[in-house]
Amino acid sequence: MIDIVWNSNVSKQVRRMFYLLTPTETSFEHAEDVPEYIDESVSVFLSFLITESILSFLLSDHHYRINDSITSSSAGLFSRLQGILINSFQSVTYKWVYDNFRLTELPWDSAWTWFLAFLFVDFGYYWFHRMAHEVNIIWASHQVHHSAEDYNLSTALRQSLVQTYTSWIFYLPLALAIPTSVFITHNELNLLYQFWIHTQCRCKLGPLEYILNTPTHHRVHHGRNPYCIDKNYGGVLIIWDRLFGTFQAEEKEEVVFGLTVPINTFEPLEIQFFYFKKMWHRIQNGENIFSVLFKGPSWKPGESRLGNPKDRPEIKFPIKKYDPKLPFWCNIYILLHFLTMIGLFQYLLTSKKLMSQWSVLAGLLFIVFTLSCFGRLFDKRWHAPYLEMIRCGFVFFISTMFIRPYIPKNLSYMGPCLQVFYLASIIAWIIYITGSQKENSLRIKIQ
Repeated sequence: MIDIVWNSNVSKQVRRMFYLLTPTETSFEHAEDVPEYIDESVSVFLSFLITESILSFLLSDHHYRINDSITSSSAGLFSRLQGILINSFQSVTYKWVYDNFRLTELPWDSAWTWFLAFLFVDFGYYWFHRMAHEVNIIWASHQVHHSAEDYNLSTALRQSLVQTYTSWIFYLPLALAIPTSVFITHNELNLLYQFWIHTQCRCKLGPLEYILNTPTHHRVHHGRNPYCIDKNYGGVLIIWDRLFGTFQAEEKEEVVFGLTVPINTFEPLEIQFFYFKKMWHRIQNGENIFSVLFKGPSWKPGESRLGNPKDRPEIKFPIKKYDPKLPFWCNIYILLHFLTMIGLFQYLLTSKKLMSQWSVLAGLLFIVFTLSCFGRLFDKRWHAPYLEMIRCGFVFFISTMFIRPYIPKNLSYMGPCLQVFYLASIIAWIIYITGSQKENSLRIKIQ
């Protein structure tokens, strides 16, 4: 009975999150045989998120805000979108080096190869992660992950769209010996492990705290308190930080999360690319291009490579987070529409091989536009209701004219449901916009 439960599909999906898989379960001869572990774990992510958010609500600990959580989850979708359209740049590059320049060929089905890959993938991650905090051009993408002012499981999903284009080089030395399939497996499992440590649960793992990266260690890494900056870079193992002098234990002082200078927006495209824009402005203003790109994020002319720690903004308690307040109905509205976007994302994942690339690209662009609309609504930008009404009108038109004939017969009810859902959304925004215009006109008359 125990063996059946352990080997069930649900068990395997949950054990992936904690790296509790055996070499036999996760050894593949060819790279294309490796499961898409992260994409397959969307349902597990949601289950964990919903469970933690319910507990947070019951405990009234304010670890979840709907605007911050949906923005983090939106970034998670962003980071996976390009994988639907093209092969992973990191995997393709690694495979090319392994196929052409490997010095030896370790057996793909050996437990020793599996454990070596586990160790050295994490070692590569440590150095990538450390350089992402010390080299400005890499920080430009990695800062996305640190931009959340809340710290919960949704924060783990707040990933960069372009980070893979800077991380790949740190794993290339492994391609001299470790088969591509083994590397891809451990690269994905390494990232999955890091999901569960993004929690404020005060659990302790005893002696394992000396070896593994755990929630208490990773909270320090995400903090902007002076003692937290540039500490605890490990992925699965914390031993690298202990070896290289970057380890810091969590102290009694409240950990404050987010960037040292908060970005103050929930618009996902701006979060993804604002720092690249910031670097470009620095170069335009005459700062040395090499220094702007390759010195630390805190560097200023006349300072050392990593900048002066004393220049960082002082933390003032109580902490005020960026949090424009929306009506309750609007938050629920965005949540419902966000869940429909997850459904579209899952559909693209499962059907991309059956669709033309143009259709897939159109679906991806629509998801990007939708998530941008949500961010603008959370920011309370004046044009956001108009954009959202246009988006809903577009979906209503498409679902009426084009999508309905392609819906399978066993899901025929989906067509009318979509139409009613989006028509109701259009009506809601018409009422809201009309009411807002009347309210503004009344204010002008009173003044």
